[in-house]
Amino acid sequence: MALTEFSVIGEFFKLDAAYGHSPVIGIGDDCAILDVPAGYQLAVSTDTLVEGVHFLPGSDPVHLGHKVLAVNLSDLAAMGATPAWVSLAITLPNIDEPWLAAFTEGFFALASRYSLRLIGGDTTRGPLSITINIMGLLPTGQRLTRSGACVGDDVYVSGAFGNAGLGLLKARSGAADLTDVDVAAYLRPQPCVELGQALLSVATSCIDISDGLSADMNHILSASHVGASIEHSAVPLTKSVVEHVKQLDDVFWPYATGDDYQLCFTVPAGVDVGSLEKEGRTKITKIGVIEEDLGLRLVQQSGESRELNKGYEHFDE
Repeated sequence: MALTEFSVIGEFFKLDAAYGHSPVIGIGDDCAILDVPAGYQLAVSTDTLVEGVHFLPGSDPVHLGHKVLAVNLSDLAAMGATPAWVSLAITLPNIDEPWLAAFTEGFFALASRYSLRLIGGDTTRGPLSITINIMGLLPTGQRLTRSGACVGDDVYVSGAFGNAGLGLLKARSGAADLTDVDVAAYLRPQPCVELGQALLSVATSCIDISDGLSADMNHILSASHVGASIEHSAVPLTKSVVEHVKQLDDVFWPYATGDDYQLCFTVPAGVDVGSLEKEGRTKITKIGVIEEDLGLRLVQQSGESRELNKGYEHFDE
């Protein structure tokens, strides 16, 4: 017997999980009902991922289930929020049971890692696209934003940059080996949730790097009405990315490519950040300083300074 929309929900998405914050009413009614714990506020983010735009046609559904949730968890990380609830709307060209089983395997494996409860969503027919509405909890009055950077603050980043962009190039050629750091960065990004939480009492501003370090850091500078200089020699780049940059003869490439899902944040000068790597479970690197002169400048080893302003743009021709 062919599955219907409602039987798809019941078979693949109505998970009776024993983890996370239980909703008052979850899947099965027209709306979910939630109680926000006393002393907390709700952080909410929505993202849509479309086949052929945000992920390659024919993507492995296990990896895709992981990635669509990871990129939304990254938004919560940028605010310092603790994941709580998520809803999922998926448009499918047809009902493919093995595909759905694999997709939900990847999705729920990551959800369980962060005690994230699926509370609702929708299924429709059409070209493959996935919309996530994710919710997290923040102590009342505590949050990370893009608008708090101050002149003299140090600029830090987590992880490394350019690997996901290089992984996309490899994936387009059919590469799927997760032991390749670039392929893994593109197919299975790891959101910096713990780091975001650790930054709540330390950072003056924060953003997740989805559209490229240059574009996203410029969002911090614009919101904070400041500028910054970053040292190219300090920016963490893996061997594979350095080699790719040499082949392209384009030092700016790692700053414009997207999908890294690392955090860029600012901290007052002199503040001890030594515990952040342990608390955040990821490497952090100081790459620059906030300045009064507006704009983002990349200082190369020669001492030459160049403006950085280009990142991924959905509506570029």
